Amino acid sequence: MTLILLGLALMCSVPLAVTLWLVGLYFYLCRTYLPFMARIFQEKPIFIIPRGQEVANAEDVQFPTTDGLQLRGCYLHGQKPRRGVILFGLEFGSNRWSCVPYCQHLLDAGYDVFAYEARNQGDSDSLPGYEPLQWVTDYEVDDARAAIKYLKSRPDRDPHGIGLYGISKGAGAGLLAAVEDPSIRCCVTDGVFATYTTLVPYMRHWFRIYNNQYKVQGLLPSWYYGRVGLEGLKQVARERNCHFPHLDRVLGKLAPRPLLMIHGEADTYIKPEMAQALFECAREPKEFWLVEGAKHNQNLAVAGEEYERRVRAFFDAHLATATPTTVSA
Repeated sequence: MTLILLGLALMCSVPLAVTLWLVGLYFYLCRTYLPFMARIFQEKPIFIIPRGQEVANAEDVQFPTTDGLQLRGCYLHGQKPRRGVILFGLEFGSNRWSCVPYCQHLLDAGYDVFAYEARNQGDSDSLPGYEPLQWVTDYEVDDARAAIKYLKSRPDRDPHGIGLYGISKGAGAGLLAAVEDPSIRCCVTDGVFATYTTLVPYMRHWFRIYNNQYKVQGLLPSWYYGRVGLEGLKQVARERNCHFPHLDRVLGKLAPRPLLMIHGEADTYIKPEMAQALFECAREPKEFWLVEGAKHNQNLAVAGEEYERRVRAFFDAHLATATPTTVSA
């Protein structure tokens, strides 16, 4: 870690004396503040978690994960003829039926929708000793992979591939699975966030709570906060026996498959600048829509018909076509 900090400082043309001071400060901050950061990182925000009601004509299914758990999902059939299949990633804590308000217009337009509950959520099996947070871990990514595998195994699978539609945490897990699986042809996300691009801005805020050296804090570059934050993530990961993957590092691999990112302009959890920073990690073709006045996971409630029109138009353009986008190996 010392060599990494030295290298980063020298790349930024920082004088040697300042570099050594930064290294010393790094170890001081880690020793003094990492316990606070780890505690705050693991606090669950107060969300209004939607719960949907079971749909009578839906398929209520189970499918396995690679480590032997059974996950629950619901497969909703759209109007015939079918225009495509969409995998729906749920927000943190919601049940599989909460996809209906988001997807009813897609069902009416002829799309099939499959929503699933990750481990330790809804009626899916729980992994002993694992308590999910709002942050995406390798467990949720594995569950997204299992859901994709299930869709590929169905007798009525779409040979042209599927679309991804995810909300918040479900969007992040879905994107992490999608970047490595070319069967995902296009992606719509609502309120998606990455661990690193969210953590670093909050690091500055957390340090202000426990340290009043504001002038010093203002001089520290973002990468410096990032190194301290990554060390804190490693500590939390060890304690919780999981790994926090970094969506920002791999999102560029989604291209040339299209991405539509929707975010709330009034989101106080994942601020618009955090979403914009993640969006910058993606490559074309991509589109960013900031919904005026919408808070976290409230874009549909605020934008209504315009929200549905944009989502449906995206899937009409990129999923309902017979020819999928070619993804290079």
